[in-house]
Amino acid sequence: MATDASYRVAFRRRREGKTDYQQRRSLVLSGLPRLVIRGSLRSMSVQLVKAEVGGDKVIASACSKDLAKNYGWQGGGGNLPAAYLTGLACGYKAAACGVNKTVLDLGLQAPTKGSRVFAALKGVLDAGIVVPHSKEKLPDEKRVQGQHIAGYAKQLSSSPEVYQKRFAEQLSKGLHPEEMAEHFAQVREKVSSALKKAEEKPEEAEAEEAEKPVIEEVKKKPPSRKAASEKPAKPKVRKKKKPVKVEEKE
Repeated sequence: MATDASYRVAFRRRREGKTDYQQRRSLVLSGLPRLVIRGSLRSMSVQLVKAEVGGDKVIASACSKDLAKNYGWQGGGGNLPAAYLTGLACGYKAAACGVNKTVLDLGLQAPTKGSRVFAALKGVLDAGIVVPHSKEKLPDEKRVQGQHIAGYAKQLSSSPEVYQKRFAEQLSKGLHPEEMAEHFAQVREKVSSALKKAEEKPEEAEAEEAEKPVIEEVKKKPPSRKAASEKPAKPKVRKKKKPVKVEEKE
């Protein structure tokens, strides 16, 4: 008979620091899609995920790496402006899929005020998606535009070696960090104009279908059955009688 204290081993993903099952359960029971925001040093990803019996289904997704490919973003992929633009792109895609409300899923990330996670959330909110949140957690508009990066670059302009080392990646792409706010505004306009058109296309298609003239379908009449008198008479076939076997008496 056991006498020591019992210990329950946590699930593998909880031990690895990947999933908080108690938080996930409460989010799934809300019945709303989850706004999953994750980031690394060089990129940010925002996904709209719906929990189903067979597993999670991604409704809409956006990554900061796609900003450079599709919208000409020349800044870093892991900073605050890139996080906002990624959230904005995902928000427009979610609206195009018919999603109006979602719930934030931070996973095991600390909800630090003004962090990249809340910059991405601000982008989703600006796209018209309703997400329960506290306004105090959202970053300032100046930081979202990258003005803090431009101010830091001006401070380092006195030491060219440090300036070149810190902003080597952006300078190689042709972007001076002092112009971050102007470049951010241009890319935000491109994201909004491109994804808003994609959102309006289904509505235009529905309007065009409504304007089309309705063509009445002519129902084909079923073939009329001929009367019994009109049908050709079937030839009568006489059945042959079977020969009767006569048993011989002894």
